[in-house]
Amino acid sequence: MVNDSDVILGSDDNDLTGWLAVPDIMELTGVSLAQVKTWLQEREIIGVRRGPNRAVYVPASFLTEEGPLVPLRGTLTVLADGGYDDEEIIAWLHESDDSLEGGSAIASLRLGNKTEVRRRAQETAL
Repeated sequence: MVNDSDVILGSDDNDLTGWLAVPDIMELTGVSLAQVKTWLQEREIIGVRRGPNRAVYVPASFLTEEGPLVPLRGTLTVLADGGYDDEEIIAWLHESDDSLEGGSAIASLRLGNKTEVRRRAQETAL
């Protein structure tokens, strides 16, 4: 299982610490390439192009061994509807926030605090 404490999202485009490429997601979850593409298309997870090959990478914190973090999809929708692009959404979810259990929105989601995180996402997106 991926722990939020293992995720360090560097701002350097070539720093891939805490990021998973599509093959890594397939290995972690045991699903097919088609399933990972479906998760990306249906915005159950989001990613950005990074690294020297400009491949799609997804924050490791967005996944469990079973697949996408279940409460993530709705939170992604709230932020996207509020005008955030994918990079801004990823940054917002990982931004340090000591007022949230876990210290960030994504850590709080992983701890089961969907309602509070979405409430804050709605406030932020206004």
